[in-house]
Amino acid sequence: MGLEEEIEAIEDEIASTPYNKSTEAHIGRLKAKLAEKKEKLENQSSAGGGTGYAVEKHGDATIALVGFPSVGKSTLINALTNAESETGEYEFTTLDVNPGMLKHNGANIQVLDVPGLIEGAAGGRGGGKEVLSVVRTADLAVFMLSVFEIEKYERLKEELYLNKIRLDTEPPSLHITKKHKGGINVNKTDTVDLDEQTIKDVLNEYGYVNAEATIRGNPSIDEIIDSLMDNRVYIPSIVVANKADLIDHDYLPTVHENLREYGLDPDEVTFISAEKEKGLDALKERIWDSLGLVRVYMDKPGRGVDYDEPLVLFEGDTIGDACEKLGKDLEERFRFARVSGPSAKHDDQQVGKEHVLADEDVLRVITRR
Repeated sequence: MGLEEEIEAIEDEIASTPYNKSTEAHIGRLKAKLAEKKEKLENQSSAGGGTGYAVEKHGDATIALVGFPSVGKSTLINALTNAESETGEYEFTTLDVNPGMLKHNGANIQVLDVPGLIEGAAGGRGGGKEVLSVVRTADLAVFMLSVFEIEKYERLKEELYLNKIRLDTEPPSLHITKKHKGGINVNKTDTVDLDEQTIKDVLNEYGYVNAEATIRGNPSIDEIIDSLMDNRVYIPSIVVANKADLIDHDYLPTVHENLREYGLDPDEVTFISAEKEKGLDALKERIWDSLGLVRVYMDKPGRGVDYDEPLVLFEGDTIGDACEKLGKDLEERFRFARVSGPSAKHDDQQVGKEHVLADEDVLRVITRR
């Protein structure tokens, strides 16, 4: 029996096994085996093949426009950035990854207009794996839908999931330390619903015989497997509904109903018309907020505060991160810093590298000579 047949047999067994506490451990073992065999099949299929589009990342952050062909991605990127993409009223118009640079709030945000996905992309159809490899490197996935084809959202999400892209979630809290003896010991908080034996069986499938495992939160079997596979990427996403200018007022409730059907809150979806360049300011703000970017204004010796070209970082970044982005020499010569603004207790607060910066802080770095 070949790998594909083995995978199909396991999938059939999982589908035919009712899920309850008595079958949980068995299903966990099956899912672990399934993930490993799929990984093996994928590695065999890609051996000697291409590794995806080599798109060099530039700017302060990168977003990927994700959508099926002819949804208007090329038109949007041309409206948002300095890119110039050949477009036409037919499918598969964007043949190569088309990067552009969106300038907003002092930040340079690279926008990648990847070729339109088709169903089966994660399995390699239409060069889908190469396309999806670009999405994996992005800081934000922007789903672009037509207001008349909201149902395609589910299919797009599935393609990304099959390519090991996890959206709008964090990696499960799972820490494993190998031991020399004593079997597997599972430490879990009261919030974890998974049975201890299920966790042990899944760990066994991944070669753990003696180990200390600590689990927090309430991860599912699939999330535990994701953590063990260690090749998943976790990125946020937003949804853009294009061609909003073509909606009759009476049809808008139907669009909202369709969005809710697929788990989307209409208030969290940005409605635009890429062709008419409507709704783009709201989209830029949504992108900014979703990326979690912060502006830090540098107080430069003898020149004062530079409010025109801020240093752009991510929420949670520290002064150490700022120094690293500004240059290795500055990081090595760092003595201390002075911060004024939202993150400071008072103006010119003296802080170290571990201090977390906030949006619109003013930063002065004091260095050794």
